[in-house]
Amino acid sequence: MEKRRLSFWEIWNMSFGFLGIQMGFALQNANASRILQIFGADVHELSWFWIIAPLMGLIVQPIIGHYSDKTWGRFGRRKPYFLVGAILASVGLILMPQAEIFIAFLPALWVGAGMLMIMDASFNIAMEPFRALVGDNLRTDQRTLGFSVQTALIGFGAVIGSWLPYALHHWFGVSNETSEGVVPFNLILSFIIGAAVLVTSILVTIVSTKEYTPEELDSFEEDQVHAKTIEHNSEDKKSSLFDIFEDFRKMPATMRQLSWVQFFSWFGLFGMWVFSTPAIAHHVYGLSLDDTHSSTYQNAGDWVGILFGVYNAVSAVYAFFLPAIAKKLGRKRTHSVSLIIGAIGLLSIYFAPDQYWLILSMVGIGIAWASILAMPYAILAGSIPPRKMGVYMGIFNFFIVIPQIINALIGGPIVKYVYDGNPIFALVISGISFLIAAALVAKVKDEDDEVTLETK
Repeated sequence: MEKRRLSFWEIWNMSFGFLGIQMGFALQNANASRILQIFGADVHELSWFWIIAPLMGLIVQPIIGHYSDKTWGRFGRRKPYFLVGAILASVGLILMPQAEIFIAFLPALWVGAGMLMIMDASFNIAMEPFRALVGDNLRTDQRTLGFSVQTALIGFGAVIGSWLPYALHHWFGVSNETSEGVVPFNLILSFIIGAAVLVTSILVTIVSTKEYTPEELDSFEEDQVHAKTIEHNSEDKKSSLFDIFEDFRKMPATMRQLSWVQFFSWFGLFGMWVFSTPAIAHHVYGLSLDDTHSSTYQNAGDWVGILFGVYNAVSAVYAFFLPAIAKKLGRKRTHSVSLIIGAIGLLSIYFAPDQYWLILSMVGIGIAWASILAMPYAILAGSIPPRKMGVYMGIFNFFIVIPQIINALIGGPIVKYVYDGNPIFALVISGISFLIAAALVAKVKDEDDEVTLETK
């Protein structure tokens, strides 16, 4: 028995919730550093606050993956986690930029950091099951398309989220002026809109998508092929959360090889997200490092949102071409070339003569971002047992969050003591990190890709 071949729009609706997740995630990525600086954080402290994000991923995703593999009820297998994650994330989105309302109880900076933690934990609760759902519902020959559609929706959501503060101010006249310690209203309103879109898009996926039952998954030929990789004795035992550690020990060779690619890819991404706003404000706009309240700084922050929207828009478009490119070049070569182009984009920021030239830099970053969100997962899905899809997708997240944690711990001190407070060099290191990741792709074994190439 084989899985049903899904239409494009069925695949689209299955991942539509990712649009809302990424809209909220983009609002966070483009504006969290700016908000934290408004609340009083120094530039070298930003990475320490951002450590919350990967820590939540490290803790939450494997646990959610494990339990979503074992969940089945009237609401499905993965869908309950989508909904809970969306509701909690929306609370964090609404409250983070308004942290000053709690100033009677705690400093706004710490409340803002707490809301950041809630958002990140909740995004992870919702995000991980979406990755596993592609593995659950799609045949092997549709998985590259499935992850590419997810990447496209991530791109569309991120464009909307990244551009929203700029659009509200410049197109609808919503004020971006502020006083010390107060987040401008265009940012507050953007986060509220992001929360509403997040919940709505998740509901579209929940209503429109059917999940296979555990019995149906057991009957598929694909599952039977992978059954030899699972210890049958352990299947009969009562599942335990501690099984995650055993699954980690027995992870497939392809996952181990991809782990190094992911490490350097996400080390670079984290540096870009944390330091783009202060780097561009200082290096391109010529502002002092302690300027976080002037109108020029707010304009620089809005422009960073535009730039982040550009790279996400490029990623959304490029994602539609990834299946065809991967079919022609192979998944590994496609990913390697995309990472090299992204590295060039990051390195070029240092040489940009003005803010408009940065748009070209973002085109290269967008190509890399699309590939990072699709190719590793498409490669990985063919190497892991379908009944362990959730937990292995969660474990795979270790190799996303660990480099971010490392960057969070060392990034701020390096900027302060090695780069003399100049964050532009953090972006240069991000570009070099992409180049290392591109080189390491050659060591990865892509089982599905090899089968495809052999049967042409």
